[in-house]
Amino acid sequence: MATPFRGTTPLPVLRLLRKLGTDIRDARLRRRIRAVTVAERALISPTTLHRIERGDPGVSMGNYATVLFALGLHDGISSLADRSRDVLGLDLLEERLPRRVRVPRRGRGRRPSRTE
Repeated sequence: MATPFRGTTPLPVLRLLRKLGTDIRDARLRRRIRAVTVAERALISPTTLHRIERGDPGVSMGNYATVLFALGLHDGISSLADRSRDVLGLDLLEERLPRRVRVPRRGRGRRPSRTE
Protein backbone atom coordinates (compact mmCIF):
# COMPACT_ATOMS: atom_id res chain seq x y z
CA MET A 1 0.00 0.00 0.00
CA ALA A 2 1.57 3.29 -1.10
CA THR A 3 1.23 6.27 1.20
CA PRO A 4 0.52 9.78 -0.07
CA PHE A 5 3.53 11.08 1.90
CA ARG A 6 6.24 9.37 -0.16
CA GLY A 7 6.47 12.21 -2.66
CA THR A 8 6.81 14.91 -0.02
CA THR A 9 8.92 13.18 2.63
CA PRO A 10 12.62 13.97 2.21
CA LEU A 11 14.83 10.98 1.44
CA PRO A 12 16.98 11.37 4.60
CA VAL A 13 13.80 11.24 6.70
CA LEU A 14 12.66 8.10 4.89
CA ARG A 15 16.04 6.50 5.61
CA LEU A 16 15.81 7.46 9.29
CA LEU A 17 12.30 6.02 9.58
CA ARG A 18 13.37 2.85 7.81
CA LYS A 19 16.23 2.43 10.29
CA LEU A 20 13.92 3.15 13.23
CA GLY A 21 11.47 0.55 11.95
CA THR A 22 14.23 -2.03 11.54
CA ASP A 23 15.52 -1.26 15.03
CA ILE A 24 12.02 -1.68 16.46
CA ARG A 25 11.61 -5.01 14.66
CA ASP A 26 15.03 -6.21 15.86
CA ALA A 27 14.20 -5.20 19.45
CA ARG A 28 10.93 -7.14 19.26
CA LEU A 29 12.69 -10.21 17.90
CA ARG A 30 15.47 -10.02 20.53
CA ARG A 31 12.77 -10.02 23.18
CA ARG A 32 11.07 -12.95 21.43
CA ILE A 33 7.72 -11.19 21.44
CA ARG A 34 5.24 -11.95 18.69
CA ALA A 35 4.10 -9.05 16.52
CA VAL A 36 0.48 -9.66 17.51
CA THR A 37 1.41 -9.32 21.20
CA VAL A 38 3.25 -6.01 20.68
CA ALA A 39 0.33 -4.71 18.61
CA GLU A 40 -2.11 -5.63 21.39
CA ARG A 41 0.06 -3.97 24.04
CA ALA A 42 0.35 -0.82 21.92
CA LEU A 43 -3.40 -0.86 21.14
CA ILE A 44 -2.77 -0.85 17.39
CA SER A 45 -3.49 -3.34 14.63
CA PRO A 46 -0.87 -5.86 13.50
CA THR A 47 -0.97 -4.13 10.11
CA THR A 48 0.02 -0.81 11.70
CA LEU A 49 2.86 -2.53 13.56
CA HIS A 50 4.06 -4.02 10.26
CA ARG A 51 4.01 -0.54 8.71
CA ILE A 52 6.00 0.81 11.68
CA GLU A 53 8.58 -1.94 11.31
CA ARG A 54 8.97 -0.93 7.66
CA GLY A 55 9.41 2.72 8.62
CA ASP A 56 6.25 3.98 6.95
CA PRO A 57 6.07 7.81 7.24
CA GLY A 58 2.26 7.67 7.11
CA VAL A 59 2.04 6.14 10.59
CA SER A 60 1.56 8.66 13.38
CA MET A 61 4.41 9.53 15.71
CA GLY A 62 2.13 8.55 18.59
CA ASN A 63 1.96 5.00 17.28
CA TYR A 64 5.76 4.81 16.96
CA ALA A 65 6.09 6.11 20.54
CA THR A 66 3.50 3.65 21.86
CA VAL A 67 5.31 0.71 20.28
CA LEU A 68 8.60 1.90 21.77
CA PHE A 69 6.82 2.09 25.14
CA ALA A 70 5.44 -1.44 24.72
CA LEU A 71 9.01 -2.64 24.11
CA GLY A 72 10.44 -0.65 27.02
CA LEU A 73 12.44 1.65 24.74
CA HIS A 74 10.61 4.92 25.39
CA ASP A 75 13.28 6.62 27.55
CA GLY A 76 15.03 8.25 24.60
CA ILE A 77 11.91 9.85 23.13
CA SER A 78 12.07 12.94 25.33
CA SER A 79 15.58 13.77 24.15
CA LEU A 80 14.74 13.75 20.43
CA ALA A 81 14.39 17.52 20.14
CA ASP A 82 15.84 18.48 23.52
CA ARG A 83 16.74 22.16 23.48
CA SER A 84 20.04 21.53 25.29
CA ARG A 85 21.16 19.45 22.28
CA ASP A 86 20.00 21.99 19.70
CA VAL A 87 23.40 23.39 18.78
CA LEU A 88 22.13 25.51 15.88
CA GLY A 89 19.26 26.94 17.93
CA LEU A 90 21.57 27.80 20.82
CA ASP A 91 24.05 29.47 18.45
CA LEU A 92 21.27 31.56 16.89
CA LEU A 93 20.00 32.53 20.32
CA GLU A 94 23.49 33.60 21.37
CA GLU A 95 23.87 35.76 18.24
CA ARG A 96 20.75 37.71 19.25
CA LEU A 97 22.04 38.53 22.72
CA PRO A 98 22.82 42.22 23.21
CA ARG A 99 26.49 43.15 23.31
CA ARG A 100 25.91 45.25 26.42
CA VAL A 101 23.11 45.95 28.78
CA ARG A 102 22.24 49.53 29.60
CA VAL A 103 20.98 50.28 33.07
CA PRO A 104 18.81 53.39 33.33
CA ARG A 105 20.28 56.19 35.45
CA ARG A 106 18.55 57.29 38.59
CA GLY A 107 16.69 60.54 38.40
CA ARG A 108 15.63 60.12 34.78
CA GLY A 109 12.19 59.15 33.82
CA ARG A 110 9.04 59.16 35.88
CA ARG A 111 9.32 59.34 39.66
CA PRO A 112 7.02 57.09 41.62
CA SER A 113 4.40 58.96 43.59
CA ARG A 114 4.05 58.51 47.33
CA THR A 115 0.75 56.67 46.89
CA GLU A 116 2.25 53.91 44.73
